[in-house]
Amino acid sequence: MSLRARTDLTPREDTVTHDPTAPSPERPTEAAGGSGSGPLGDVVVVDLSRALAGPHATMMLGDLGARVIKVEAPGTGDDTRGWGPPFVTPEDGGARQSTYFLSANRNKESIALDLKDAADRDVLLGLVDRADVLVENFRTGVLERLGLGIESLMERNPRLVVLSITGFGHDGPEGGRAGYDQIAQGEAGLMSLTGSGPDDPQRVGVPIADLLSGMYGAYGVLAALHERTVTGVGQVVRTSLLAAVVGVHAFQGTRWTVAGEVGRAQGNHHPSIAPYGLFRCRDGAVQIALGSESLWRRFCAGFDLDPEAEGLATNAERVAARERVIGVVEEAFATWDSAPLLERLSEVGVPAGKVRTLDEVYAWDQTRSQGLLLDIEHPTLGRISLPGPPLRFFDGAGAETTRTGHRPPPLLDGDAAAIRAWATGDDQA
Repeated sequence: MSLRARTDLTPREDTVTHDPTAPSPERPTEAAGGSGSGPLGDVVVVDLSRALAGPHATMMLGDLGARVIKVEAPGTGDDTRGWGPPFVTPEDGGARQSTYFLSANRNKESIALDLKDAADRDVLLGLVDRADVLVENFRTGVLERLGLGIESLMERNPRLVVLSITGFGHDGPEGGRAGYDQIAQGEAGLMSLTGSGPDDPQRVGVPIADLLSGMYGAYGVLAALHERTVTGVGQVVRTSLLAAVVGVHAFQGTRWTVAGEVGRAQGNHHPSIAPYGLFRCRDGAVQIALGSESLWRRFCAGFDLDPEAEGLATNAERVAARERVIGVVEEAFATWDSAPLLERLSEVGVPAGKVRTLDEVYAWDQTRSQGLLLDIEHPTLGRISLPGPPLRFFDGAGAETTRTGHRPPPLLDGDAAAIRAWATGDDQA
């Protein structure tokens, strides 16, 4: 997808007048820190965000080839640089690195700027003038108090796309609330759906509200960049932790809004499909997912069960009799160890799997085959492995075009000289 202005379309009448054929600001080269590859290779992102929602969004854009310039607080940097343990200390005794920070900041450069300092604000404004995207997740009103209101930034650079992420929305009766993942998981209903039962609300094991809002934010940025090819001007994209979690309520949402049923946590079994979940066997447990009546019949044939048993012939009947179904399945599995059981399930064509620990996931050949583990040279830690981006690209002939060269998460202020030169145009001398 080219993000430069298209000449085959006319700007919409309701937009600011702008010449859509005007050239975009000059993009950085590989030598200046650009990626030199990827579908967003001509896009520059200024990242004012910290912690996880915004940094996850900008990492996604960086994975796609964008040049991401991370602006951090002098001395401390992004909050997550201090989040741990675990930390990793270089063999030469240099500054320790937070594994939390490493998880969300690959493919970025870093510059430390004090946004209350006039000279540093000027550097930031120079970056904004040449950027395509700005990402921020300050509480509402903070940028305005710093003299960096979004409206004024977009007046300087009408092509700028701004992604703004908050905890609970930018307006509304609770729009000013601070956003933290666990609080958002609870407030947005996710914890009520997660756990062993209705009285055991549990958070998801990763900061899913942060991650989802970052994903939605990156998705919105791409849409705004595409629209800019038509209108010639940027716009503001807003999302929040609350919106992101509500956005993935899926069938649990319509279960309430349409059917009037309030979903509750019920452990490792699906509320609308049975059998579908985690089932005990002789030496542990396996998961099965019987999402159709044909799979139910196939499963029953493979384990000498009657698919037409009274009260179990249809999915609706099985959901109503879930505890009985669990008993029937676990009785059939009782004489099986998990490894041969998974082989048997595969033989009869039933979707099944085990529950892997993370060390098992990253050692799994399938994980590695999908490019989900990157080996990267870090400036102080040496060769490290990082979870990789979840997208792959191929051309029409089937040849893979996925980006292979990735930058390590940056050291604090580690790219300051090059960024300052680029922001002021001195790199053109």
